[in-house]
Amino acid sequence: MKILSFCVPCYNSYTFMRKCIDSLLPGGDDVEIIIVDDGSTDRTGELADSYVQAYPNIVRAIHQENGGHGEAVNTGIREATGVYFKVVDSDDWVDRDAYMKILAKLREFAKMKEPVDMHLSNFVYEKLSTGHERRMLLSPLFPEDEIIGWDGMKHNIKGFSILMHSVIYRTQLLRDCGLKLPKHTFYVDNLYVYIPLVHVKTIYYMNVEFYRYYIGREGQSVAEQTMIKRIDQQLRVNYMMIDAVDPWQVKEPHLRRYLLSYLETVTVVSTSIGYLSNDPENYKKIEDLWLYIKNHDIRTYHQLRYGVLGFAMRLKGRFGRRLGVFFYHLSQKFIGFN
Repeated sequence: MKILSFCVPCYNSYTFMRKCIDSLLPGGDDVEIIIVDDGSTDRTGELADSYVQAYPNIVRAIHQENGGHGEAVNTGIREATGVYFKVVDSDDWVDRDAYMKILAKLREFAKMKEPVDMHLSNFVYEKLSTGHERRMLLSPLFPEDEIIGWDGMKHNIKGFSILMHSVIYRTQLLRDCGLKLPKHTFYVDNLYVYIPLVHVKTIYYMNVEFYRYYIGREGQSVAEQTMIKRIDQQLRVNYMMIDAVDPWQVKEPHLRRYLLSYLETVTVVSTSIGYLSNDPENYKKIEDLWLYIKNHDIRTYHQLRYGVLGFAMRLKGRFGRRLGVFFYHLSQKFIGFN
């Protein structure tokens, strides 16, 4: 039985994917590494097949037409045989010591009658432009080394979020919740760490720096100018989040507050990107987004509109946009994202 399935979405990743895959191999026969070659035009597929040949009991390669990051993750979920499931992007990698600790804990969970639904750990931004690292911790939100429900959550703090880099799901939970990410759309990681949460009943947090997230590669989807060009995809994900989950139907107050807080964060990012574009057409798109939220559910609108982050973004006119951009750049420096 495989304990953990890794999905490694790859698109023209030949020059940097080795470090990622090599960091996953120490899991041995307890893991499977599913390399999804998403229509690459370089030698990615060839390199993936070479890993299959060298490690036939660990590595699998799937070659498909280009469908984008979300479709590669969909393929991984469909093909996974492990009890647990983790996405690792092809330009990132994992820390070996933390990996061994997490894998040992997942072995314990796999033997349980009802395995834990979600395992959380920290991640580290490796920022190329500055040469600095930034540790992103979840210890302010969750107690360490305890199996808890959402009622065991310590706090909800703006800026501390469950991201794709920090989460390992029970594979069957992802299938049971019907998660299907859209094709040819960036920023679907927001859906991945939002929609399944209402199905998560048990959580375990380990305070280790497992995932190493490389940030600053040219053309990376989170680069500011790239996000401006792809604002329609950011907005598409934002709308899908609004439609997919009704936080007010969630009875557990900690989870409800967290969902509203995360939706506020994503909506503020969408708003900031619209403002940064200096494009009146994008300003209109942002106004339409806020109006949609208001018409969709006035309670959600008030939570987002008058939240700490949302309020800074909703001041009217040129001054309001400038103030919104200021707070956005302040958050960049505090959190360390691009």
